[in-house]
Amino acid sequence: MSELVPGGNRPLPDGVLTIGVPGPFDLSVLITDDSGKVGGDADFVFYNQPSAPGTRLTDDVITVDPRRLRAGASRITVVVSPADPDTPLGRLPVPSLRLSGPGGELLARFTPPRPDRETVLLLAEIYRRGTGWKVRALGQGYADGLAGVARDFGVDVTDEDPAPPPPAHAPTVQMPAPPMATVQMPTPPMPPVPAARRPGPDGGHGSEGFGALVNAERAWAGAPPVTIDARLVSAAEAHAATMAAQGRLSVESPDGVSVFQRVTIRGYAYLTVAEHLVSGPRSPADFLTYCLKDPHTRRPLRDPAFTDAGIASAVDRRTGDVYWTALWARPLSAEGLRGTVAEVVALTNGHRATAGLRPLADDTRLASAAQAYSTDMAERGFYSHTSPEGLEPWDRARAAGAAHRGIGENIACGQRTAAEVVEGWMNSPGHRANILKPDFTHIGVGFAGGGRAGTYWTQLFGLV
Repeated sequence: MSELVPGGNRPLPDGVLTIGVPGPFDLSVLITDDSGKVGGDADFVFYNQPSAPGTRLTDDVITVDPRRLRAGASRITVVVSPADPDTPLGRLPVPSLRLSGPGGELLARFTPPRPDRETVLLLAEIYRRGTGWKVRALGQGYADGLAGVARDFGVDVTDEDPAPPPPAHAPTVQMPAPPMATVQMPTPPMPPVPAARRPGPDGGHGSEGFGALVNAERAWAGAPPVTIDARLVSAAEAHAATMAAQGRLSVESPDGVSVFQRVTIRGYAYLTVAEHLVSGPRSPADFLTYCLKDPHTRRPLRDPAFTDAGIASAVDRRTGDVYWTALWARPLSAEGLRGTVAEVVALTNGHRATAGLRPLADDTRLASAAQAYSTDMAERGFYSHTSPEGLEPWDRARAAGAAHRGIGENIACGQRTAAEVVEGWMNSPGHRANILKPDFTHIGVGFAGGGRAGTYWTQLFGLV
């Protein structure tokens, strides 16, 4: 293990790297090329956009697989900021980065000098050197927050306190570009499934064999079986073929069509969805074995929230690599949508109660406008507080018959559950300000699946 000093570096082994910084901190990474600039907003991985090809943020830990990065990526910069954005780093313990290798071995540790008024630190960078990769300790501080760092790296950041709308309206808040929650994993070796839990024979190619294997595993875990749905299988076939043709894992094809759009195009409207995008396994049994290795990839296999599934694979004829797409979903229903919306409202009011504020009352007109807007973003593939026609939140509220004196809006995309989206809003100062605004009295919530990000959420607040 190397104890790094600022500017110090060491070579890294091949395989997946794990980065952690214990304490009251948020981690994020910026993926850049040799110029030091991102290729687009999707190269900024943080709590509201937790994944990019080859990089994922899960439970305050970042995993990086340099082999799976997007084409042209040559540097991953690790950024740390306070979990409470109002607290400067100088009032917290000194952040200490720990970098582990594929087998869990601690490769390097770096503790920078104690920061003072800085609100963000660039802790380290993982960079390509020739055909290999190295880590370099940085310890560079910023005083203008995570948004300032992102801008310097070329991310198009929309201010969370934009120019105010007409005086009668509360300010709106825009979140970053859509997060793509792709599960991207390295090629095996694959350990055997313990005999006591082996879900079935190793044969069984295609979705039928996959369904038998998965349902045996779900039965072992106490989850109800899933049904193999032809629409999900068709979407998985198309996406696996696209990945094999381009020779890399990706949530989108080169023409910008996402795996989620493939699902909805085939007529499957979902309330919740998850996906595995994997290369390497040679059979459904191998695929399942690989997914069972890790708690994160194991979760959809055993999650009782999913009722349907589909899987497909395709071979890259140039290399012989096998690319897999597995889709997990629960179909949209009126009852399910009501439950999801009610959970968002309840969680929102729970945070207001903790802050000593009165709860927000449901408003059917605000709810109608919020639902229509989430659906519109999913169907037309845009993400903004301003619609393509130039309509703002208060315009949509007024069109739905809401006569509130003030309107505020939070939007989000990519989060898969009510709890996840409310947590994301509460972790963002501008969104939290809307949720905890004392003057707001009413709320409407909308949710829709599809589009590039997979899920689209809207909170519309009203002041009477």
